[in-house]
Amino acid sequence: MALIEMKDGTKKYRRSTTALRDMTVSVNQGEFVYLVGPSGAGKSTFIKLLYREEKLSSGSLRVGEYDLNKLKKREVPLLRRSVGVVFQDYKLLPRKTVFENVAYAMEVIGEKRRNIKKRVPEVLDLVGLKHKMRSFPDQLSGGEQQRVAIARAIVNSPKLLIADEPTGNLDPENSWEIMHLLERINLQGTTVLMATHNSQIVNVLRHRVIAIEDGRIVRDEEKGEYGYDD
Repeated sequence: MALIEMKDGTKKYRRSTTALRDMTVSVNQGEFVYLVGPSGAGKSTFIKLLYREEKLSSGSLRVGEYDLNKLKKREVPLLRRSVGVVFQDYKLLPRKTVFENVAYAMEVIGEKRRNIKKRVPEVLDLVGLKHKMRSFPDQLSGGEQQRVAIARAIVNSPKLLIADEPTGNLDPENSWEIMHLLERINLQGTTVLMATHNSQIVNVLRHRVIAIEDGRIVRDEEKGEYGYDD
């Protein structure tokens, strides 16, 4: 069953820049998909459309039960409960502990305190950081900070996890740890869409590869390769 369904999606910005051109793509529930392509190809625009940071200029887009063309502004938070996002630069709140950073994602949707106290340690245990729940972000390594960001993104059990260059700021050892964590999350049923420039990861941990160039899909392969020079 399709979790993401885009048909003839076009996104134009001011000054006549076209970021996406008549893109049609479908991603099924439970898939792990790499999004690859040169900088400026349209990957970030595609990702932003999925959690309604941007809107299509024309065409249609569904994410789960939501028709994003018809989504009202007050419904955007509902969409974002079903979509977790992890960024290259972690975006943790520096004055909150690890526990508080993850709990914050539950607090903003009005979750009960007792549910937060139960769920947050479970997710921190999954990412291997239960023992650091009282630490602050500046007391963690880059790899640990990214694992906290992943815990925050999945604490509300989203159907879709978007990872935008999640290993971009990490050394190879931490990059592989993050990748194995993302695969574990995917095996539990969460769809993972990951934008990356890391050819080694894509070529070793084989999954579906969607390549975007100049706002168009130029390649879509099961267990594909990266296909670009670093």
